[in-house]
Amino acid sequence: MSHDLKDSRLAFIGGGQMAEALLAGLCARQAIEPTRVTVTDPLEARREVMKRRFGVVVGEDNASAAADADTIVIAVKPQTLGTVLPPLKGAAASKLVISIVAGATIGRIARDLPGAHVVRVMPNTPALIGEGMSAFSAGPGVIDAEIARVRTLLEAVGRVVTVEEPLLDAVTGLSGSGPAYVFAAIEALADGGVKMGLPRSVAEVLAAETVAGAARMVLETGEHPARLKDRVASPGGTTIAGLHALEQGGFRAALMAAVEAATHRAHELAG
Repeated sequence: MSHDLKDSRLAFIGGGQMAEALLAGLCARQAIEPTRVTVTDPLEARREVMKRRFGVVVGEDNASAAADADTIVIAVKPQTLGTVLPPLKGAAASKLVISIVAGATIGRIARDLPGAHVVRVMPNTPALIGEGMSAFSAGPGVIDAEIARVRTLLEAVGRVVTVEEPLLDAVTGLSGSGPAYVFAAIEALADGGVKMGLPRSVAEVLAAETVAGAARMVLETGEHPARLKDRVASPGGTTIAGLHALEQGGFRAALMAAVEAATHRAHELAG
């Protein structure tokens, strides 16, 4: 069984935003021939968008698409999973099934698709611009070549880490929900700039680029964020005054509480 996606046939069950992001990344990297990909969606307009943008095969029949594929990506809303999975039962046996369905455990999918090699993935929305952060966990029977195939798929839209499945709720709380926390921080920074007299358009660019640059420094230097922070905060200067204000406002505690709350909610949704 090859891990090279060029030798694979993919079926995307569901043509939503994350499926579109993954396909955009795969096509940009020429990781797979579009005619080897089938995308199913109940909405004709959505199918036409996917066909026109990527040149993939489209259809309505999930079972037929799965039967023709060796890798099945399930990208549907959690509330529809109960009706989507049963028709795939025979077609998914002994095949790699990649689930990006929020809250759906490996065990939940394996019960409806006996014999499938299930990998559960938690991506995030920056995958739409190739800057995603994904984590995945492999279920029983998944072999090394299939894990390599999953990595190829996810690395087309960003970075990838592996975690044990019980930690995927924490991944949801941190990187899955995290972009919203960062968007809120960028908005607040920009509002601060406007309060101090900056034009809104200038403040938003300054805030967004500052966050992007700081994040890149953490990733590329490998240094602890606290050390990088200390380099900016000179004695008696402007930055330490700002950091003191953040501490008074409970900034770090609020972010930690956000991750905790989102993690607990992800666990609740998983049932």
